[in-house]
Amino acid sequence: MTQWSGYLGLILQGALVTIELTLMGSVLALIMAFLAGLGRVSRFFLVRMLATIYIEFFRGTSIFVQLFWAYFVLPFAGLSLTPLQAGVLALGLNVGAYGAEVVRGAILSIGREQYEACTALNLGRWQGMRHVILPQALLIMLPTFGNNAIELLKATSVVSLISLADLTFQAQVVRSQTGSTLMPFVSVLVIYFALALIISWGVRSLERRMARGLDGVRV
Repeated sequence: MTQWSGYLGLILQGALVTIELTLMGSVLALIMAFLAGLGRVSRFFLVRMLATIYIEFFRGTSIFVQLFWAYFVLPFAGLSLTPLQAGVLALGLNVGAYGAEVVRGAILSIGREQYEACTALNLGRWQGMRHVILPQALLIMLPTFGNNAIELLKATSVVSLISLADLTFQAQVVRSQTGSTLMPFVSVLVIYFALALIISWGVRSLERRMARGLDGVRV
């Protein structure tokens, strides 16, 4: 029993690494999603082109390859990253590319009358986007952002390939030391599911709160 409690401790340590990866990766993904998403609706061709290149590149290549580039190839360019930094970078950039299309689609879905209202109020393009368009678009983005966060959580398992001791890595360690597959991977399954439920609950709560704040606003 004491032995298994020690192995459970290893898995919980891996869970902390997975949570850390998910939180930091999600922050980077959100930043990149808004930068690239807003870039896609920019008036400037160069900005639109750069945003499109970023989105298509990271959506069109494998997260495995991106992770290996971040950890194994960037050092040749003089940029050495720890496994955690490489994992956050690869996950954030990858999921951010998908999030960028969510941002773009949500902004374009806002009714034309809202843009006309911005003009009537003599709001500049950025002021209108910040105070009128984005608050409404964010409510549309939230459900998909929640899905993206869960996908990022599940994708954290790839960092075990660069020896970062996340949930999956620690489960493999326990399996190799005990010869048991059932206990470590059932534990990991339950933890991933619990974390996904927490993300879903958090996003739904935020969505309800934002919806109350936008009562009476026509989207």
